[in-house]
Amino acid sequence: IFSASVEQLFSGMRWAEGPVWIGDGRYLLVSDIPNNRILRWDEATGLTSVFRQPSNFSNGLVRDRQGRLLACEHLTRPVTRTEYDGSITVLADNFEGKRLNSPNDIVCKSDGSVWFTDPSFGIGGNYEGDKASPEVPHGVYRIAPQGGKLERALDDLAGPNGLCFSPDESTLYVVESRAQPNRLGWAYDVTPEGRLQNRRKH
Repeated sequence: IFSASVEQLFSGMRWAEGPVWIGDGRYLLVSDIPNNRILRWDEATGLTSVFRQPSNFSNGLVRDRQGRLLACEHLTRPVTRTEYDGSITVLADNFEGKRLNSPNDIVCKSDGSVWFTDPSFGIGGNYEGDKASPEVPHGVYRIAPQGGKLERALDDLAGPNGLCFSPDESTLYVVESRAQPNRLGWAYDVTPEGRLQNRRKH
């Protein structure tokens, strides 16, 4: 927008992650990880309130194709879905019998698949989860749209963090936040079967 400017909506968080806009409700949800809560900013009133506390140190938030809230949680280490009645469903919390590290960021594809990153940031100490040893490599995962099977798409990135699809969903972008000497952005072609190939710097 030509006349757009940056505006501070609210403050008071230790740090903010995973903003998701709930357009039909005209409100914004944001994870305040160290304070173990999700905050809600209301567009109509301009007021900020607590949406969920405790939030299990939630990080990335997104809505699925049916409008339900998906959350990456550091404390209990799953990806969860909030159902229409407010109940919580665990979509993924382990891979091949081993616990996930601390799901971080999340995105949904139009085919109904759910993609998320799983570094070990949330288990590195007690500031944003419980300190623990990783059981699986840092990874990028895909929850299949039919049957909900969890598949590991990548396991060769140091600290996979933010991720997103290109507008046509043919490319997945992933930030490697612990790459040395500097963090890197990678682009991957996405096959119709949900595989990643042709890795390149972005």
